[in-house]
Amino acid sequence: MALDSTDLNICQHAFDAILLKLNIARNTEDAEKIAAMVIELYRQGVHDENQLVKLVGVK
Repeated sequence: MALDSTDLNICQHAFDAILLKLNIARNTEDAEKIAAMVIELYRQGVHDENQLVKLVGVK
C-alpha cells in the first residue's frame, strides 16, 4: 500500500512527537526503528496520530 501525502504527514507528526517525547535525535538508529514502527502500524490500520504516539512512544 502506497502512502499519500496525507498519510505521510500523519506519520511524520507522530514520528516527530515520539522523538521529542523520548529525547531521541533524528539521525540515530533508534529514530530509524521508530520510523519503521510508525509506518508499519499505519499500514496495519492505526491512522490516528495520537494513537501512533502512544503505541510507539512507550519506553
